[in-house]
Amino acid sequence: MCNVLQITILLIVAILFKCATSWNPIETVFDELSIFVRNDSHKRIPDTVSFRKSYDFIVIGAGSAGAVIASRLSEIKGWSVLLLEAGKDENIFTDIPLAAASTAITGYNWGYRPEPMRNACRGLIDRRCIWPKGRGLGGTSLINFMVYTRGNQRDYDDWARAGNYGWSYREVLKYFKKSERVSIDWLKSSPYHSTNGSLDVEYSAYESPLLRSFIDAGQRLGYDENDPNGDVQLGFSRVQATLRNGRRCSTAKAFLRPASRRSNLSISMKSRVVRILIDPSTKVAYGVEFFKNKRRYAIRAKKEVILSAGTIASPQLLMLSGVGPKEHLREMGIPVIQDLRVGFNLQDHVTVTGLVFTVNQSITIRDKDLSSPLPALNYFLNGKGPYTIPGGALGLGFIKTPISFLPKDVPDIELVLGAGALNNVDAASLETIGGIPKEFHNFTYGSIAGVHAFSISPVLMRPKSRGRIMLKSVNPFEWPRMQGNFCDDYDDIVVLREGLKLAAAIGESKSFRQFGAKLHHQPFFGCEHLEFRSDEYWECCIRQMGSSLQHQAGTCKMGPRSDRFAVVNPQLQVHGIQGLRVADASILPVIPASHTNAVAIMVGEKLADMLKQFWAPENANGRKLKR
Repeated sequence: MCNVLQITILLIVAILFKCATSWNPIETVFDELSIFVRNDSHKRIPDTVSFRKSYDFIVIGAGSAGAVIASRLSEIKGWSVLLLEAGKDENIFTDIPLAAASTAITGYNWGYRPEPMRNACRGLIDRRCIWPKGRGLGGTSLINFMVYTRGNQRDYDDWARAGNYGWSYREVLKYFKKSERVSIDWLKSSPYHSTNGSLDVEYSAYESPLLRSFIDAGQRLGYDENDPNGDVQLGFSRVQATLRNGRRCSTAKAFLRPASRRSNLSISMKSRVVRILIDPSTKVAYGVEFFKNKRRYAIRAKKEVILSAGTIASPQLLMLSGVGPKEHLREMGIPVIQDLRVGFNLQDHVTVTGLVFTVNQSITIRDKDLSSPLPALNYFLNGKGPYTIPGGALGLGFIKTPISFLPKDVPDIELVLGAGALNNVDAASLETIGGIPKEFHNFTYGSIAGVHAFSISPVLMRPKSRGRIMLKSVNPFEWPRMQGNFCDDYDDIVVLREGLKLAAAIGESKSFRQFGAKLHHQPFFGCEHLEFRSDEYWECCIRQMGSSLQHQAGTCKMGPRSDRFAVVNPQLQVHGIQGLRVADASILPVIPASHTNAVAIMVGEKLADMLKQFWAPENANGRKLKR
C-alpha cells in the first residue's frame, strides 16, 4: 500500500505522462521516482563495473531472448555468465501498459529509421518509417505492446520441413510453456498453457463493451471466440498480454531480477559491444570487445559467445566482426572471416493504422479522459483501469481474406481492435511518437477531433516482400543501412487491401450498431483524389500509411548448410564459426503469424537447453562433449 508521499509522487507521474513531449529531463525524473516507489518489480539490478578476464559464456543483449538465456545458464552454479546490455534498467514509466507508444521517445528506444520505401510510409515525415527497438534490460519487451501470441502450428512445422530439425510445433511448444505463468482462469488447465513459468500472461484489468461487439462480429463471420495460442489460431479473442498485476512484465522482470543476485551472473549495463573476437585462422570466437564509461574492454569467453542483440544489431555486429557477405565486407574494407548471407531475409508485419470509427457513446479511451488523476491513481494503487490496456489493444482477430493463398487454417490478416483512435491523439504527439505529419492529422481528423472513436487495424501476417540490413560504415556506433522494402511484392498490397475492407466492414457491422459506429469518411491525406473505399483508394492508404508493427525478423536466418541464405544451423551455431551462436528474432527463417515477443522468448529458452545439453554440468571445466 502506498503512503501519502508515494501517492503525491504518482500524481506527479500522471501529470508528467500527459506532458511528455520534451522527454529527456522527464525520463530522468521517472528514473529517480523508480527508486522511491520501490517494490519487488523495481529492486535495482546490480550493475557490474569490474570484470574478470574471462567468463564461460558471454551474452550480448539483454532483450527478449538474451535475458532468458543469461538467467537459465546461470542456473548452473559452476558456470560464469556475463550479460552485456547497451541500455539501462527499466523504470516506472515503462511499466505503464497504455504508455507503450510513448516509450518510443525515450532513451529506451534505439530510434532506428530505415531508408525511404516505395510502397509504405510515404505519408510519414521524411517518407520514412519509425522502427522502435528496445534498448535496456528487457530489450524490446521493455517498449513493445505486450501482446502475447505464438503463431500458427504450421509456422514451426514448416521450419522443420525446411531442415530445421528440433523446431516443429510439438518440439517448441514445451518451451513456450516453460516460460509462461498464465493467470487467466479458463486457460490454466489448457494443455497449451502453463502456470509454472516466470513470464506472467494475463488480461488487462479493463474491459470495454467494444470487445464483446468485436467478438460478436467475428462470430457473425463464422469465427469462434478462441484462444489464439491454443489448438486453432483462427478466431477472435481478448488480448493475452505479458502483464503482472496490471503492469508490464518484461523479460527483465520475469528472468533477470530473480537471477540478478546469483554470484555467477554479472550484468553490465551501458555496455556497447563493438566487435566479436574471432580468430581468423581457426575461426573460433573467443571473446568480445565493448565500451563502458568510455573505457574499452576485451573479455574472453571460455565456452561460447551468444549474440542476442536483435534483428538489426545482430547482423551489424556479425558483419563488423568479419562474418557476412564477402562482396559487401570487402566493399567496406573488412577482412572476411566467413562468407554468409548475413543481413538478408529481413521480414516484418506491415500494418495500416488510422481507420477511425466514431461512436455516440462514451465507451472509448481519449487522451483528455486520462488527464484526470483518478485513472492514474486506480492504476498505481490497484493495477486496474484503462492504463492497464496493453498499448491500447483490446482484441485480436486472426482471419482469412477472400483471396488468401495460404492453407485453410492459417490466417493472412490479423485485426487489432483499439480502445481509442488517432483523432483523439494530439497532432504534436503523433508527429513526435509516430512520425505522422500534422498536416495529415489536421486534414484527416480535424473535423472529429475529440469525438469518441475506436480503431481496427489490419496486420499482414505472411509478407512475401524481403528487405536487407547492410553496413553504412565500419563505425560500430553508426546505424546500419536498413532497407525494409515493405509491400514491394504486390501480393502483399492485395492482401492488406482486403484486410482494410474487412476491418471497415466489421467496424460498421450490426455488432457495433448499438454504438452508432461509423467509419470516418474523410479520406487519408494524400489519397483524397481517389474514390473513397475503392481498391485504388485502399492501396493508396497502404502506400501512405502502411508501417511496421515492429516485428523485424530473419536477418540471421536459421537453416541447414544446404540453404545458401542460412547464417546459423538448427543449433543456432553460426555456420563455419565455432563458439558463436545467435539467438533472437533474427534467426527466424519465416516470420510466424504472430507478434514476435513470445517467439523470441521461446528461442531463448530452447537455446539455453541446447547449451546445457552441449556443455553438461560435469564438464563445466571447459572440455567439450563429443558431438
